[in-house]
Amino acid sequence: MRQISASELKHYLDKASHPPLLLDVREPWEFQHCRIEGSQLMPMGNVRSEAPELDPDREIVVICHHGIRSFSVARFLENELGFTNVINLTGGVAAWAREVDRDMPTY
Repeated sequence: MRQISASELKHYLDKASHPPLLLDVREPWEFQHCRIEGSQLMPMGNVRSEAPELDPDREIVVICHHGIRSFSVARFLENELGFTNVINLTGGVAAWAREVDRDMPTY
């Protein structure tokens, strides 16, 4: 599985003509508190049932608080569902708040 840092993701999003799906796997209360603009919420507990709705050919960046849940979900998408274009955001939204958007609320 590929990994990307928050600053690398910011640079990639700024340049991308076809941006990836930003799949946030945190809980709804976390997503309401802070999120990367343009991300889509799919709580980790719902991934097994909702992931078949995702386009397996689209590039997907999986996001969570610190990068642990997102790593597990990205591995599931690759190993169990056969997705081939999955990226884990290392450090999650916490890293995004430190490296990219210092005005983002943290928790």
